[in-house]
Amino acid sequence: MKKAVSVCIALLGVIFCLGFGAMDSSAAQTGSDKGKETPMAAYGALRVQGRNLVNEKGEKVQLYGMSTHGISWFPQFVSRETFQTLKEDWNTNCIRIAMYTAEYGGYCSGGSQEELKNLVKNGVSYATETGMYVIIDWHVLQDRDPNVYKDEAVTFFDEISALYGNQSNVLYEICNEPNSGVSWEMIKNYAEAVIPVIRRNDPDAVIIVGTPNWSQEIDKVLENPLDYDNVMYALHFYAATHTDWLRERCKICLEAGLPVFISEFGMCDASGSGGNDFTQATEWMKLIDDYHLSYCCWNLANKNETSSIIQPDCMKISKWTEEELSESGRWIQRQFLTEHP
Repeated sequence: MKKAVSVCIALLGVIFCLGFGAMDSSAAQTGSDKGKETPMAAYGALRVQGRNLVNEKGEKVQLYGMSTHGISWFPQFVSRETFQTLKEDWNTNCIRIAMYTAEYGGYCSGGSQEELKNLVKNGVSYATETGMYVIIDWHVLQDRDPNVYKDEAVTFFDEISALYGNQSNVLYEICNEPNSGVSWEMIKNYAEAVIPVIRRNDPDAVIIVGTPNWSQEIDKVLENPLDYDNVMYALHFYAATHTDWLRERCKICLEAGLPVFISEFGMCDASGSGGNDFTQATEWMKLIDDYHLSYCCWNLANKNETSSIIQPDCMKISKWTEEELSESGRWIQRQFLTEHP
């Protein structure tokens, strides 16, 4: 009898262990499945194929998310909690880190280069930890011509791309908005100095190149594009200022096969303030969806301007309530949640 009981107990032990083994395997699989739910795990390394951004399988991919404001002015939003909120509560898969080059506190105009680089590095780490893609944006604006600080850009992108050459989630935007008469030929000369530096360290990374007139004259690229793989061209719009005429220009470029990335846009006017035009913004979103374009909305900050998504009196860096968001913030959050269920 004791022997029979012992055998039964042994059998139960085996069944118990097998049960736990199966449960552990299931839990591991669930963990793996959760990993696959992150954008990085789902898409892997990205590349440009024709006019489209595609994943490792050659399937079209749409990146979408927020751009920070200048990180020298709003460093608090470069945080793990912020990025986690944008991924989990806003359903985004990409973050753009905007590092101004020439404004007050800019990288090339008196700002602490080491502190700014550390902010960029932290941002890349937080995006990677949350499974998001991240754009490192050399935010040309008041310097107008990216060639003004070309040497600094070459040094910066050499150092940064050496750090992330083995990461598949990092994209490089090498000049935000060339303006004030800067031609495509001038931008192209700059790009031909910077891109090879990145390519030495990160041969397959996607690189975004700004276009003339605050990244609106994207059609200038058609006659003389860059001779590099995995390059996309920036188109920026502000819905209350840039309407049918710019959408038509964008369509012409897309139909001609030009790879377009809308790396910055807002629902207000081009100043970043003024009233929102959600009718025009909706027309832009229709174009974006029709052509499966990737896009980043300006801006992730609590600045007292229309384009900031957080109310100026809100000091929180994550988990914002509807009341703590601006009109722009509430609208774009709904877009992220409804356009990408």
